[in-house]
Amino acid sequence: MLRQQVYGVRAAEDIEAIAEELGRDRKVHRLADGTIETTDDLGFALKFQVTRRRQLDMPAEKINAPGAPAQRGPNELGVFEGMPAKPRSLSHNVLFVPDADVAVKFYCGRLGFVITDVLEGAGPFLRPKANDDHHTLFFIRTPEYMKGIEHLAFHMGGPTELMVAGTRFVKAGYESFWGPGRHKFGSNWFWYFNSPLGTHFEYDADMDKHDDEWIARTAPLNAENSQMFLFQFREKWIPVSCDCHLA
Repeated sequence: MLRQQVYGVRAAEDIEAIAEELGRDRKVHRLADGTIETTDDLGFALKFQVTRRRQLDMPAEKINAPGAPAQRGPNELGVFEGMPAKPRSLSHNVLFVPDADVAVKFYCGRLGFVITDVLEGAGPFLRPKANDDHHTLFFIRTPEYMKGIEHLAFHMGGPTELMVAGTRFVKAGYESFWGPGRHKFGSNWFWYFNSPLGTHFEYDADMDKHDDEWIARTAPLNAENSQMFLFQFREKWIPVSCDCHLA
């Protein structure tokens, strides 16, 4: 169900460098608008263009914690009906791949991605050089017939926004697949949903940032290493006892 991944680069010179590198052993199509199209070593379609991302200038989620300066001042509410809770950016893609080693060799060796962590039995988390998020790409080993996209994720402004957006999604009739909870690798909050796109999609929030000083961790793939904690959504309720006597 994945037709093409589009990657942004900083400048036209980067497009030329990528075209030269990948053109050594595969067909690279140059389009009239200056973009290029090709495929990776597993056959996934790729496109590269000078980034069109807009600089975001949006406030982060605020918290008040004892022992630290208050981030929300007097009478400034942390939650309210109708509060904004919308995706801010595309966070990452997760791909089913028959050979994660081939995928890593291409994305790291040819495009400069960096491995941040590895879940043994699944695959590695990757971040590109121009992005300091824990990962923008993750591979899961699967048989050839399953090759494709497992999910795509969207960054929210914080865990409260994630919970509000996810709750609204459930109320709209969409089915929760996994979450809400918080991952260990990346530290990001998550809530996954089934979607009519033929794949899962995820809200995430508060992901770790890394630079080249980071040393990748390795852990076996299991429920304990996949999440720090996991909640289960249920309808709102209030504890009521028939033995209560209100004065």
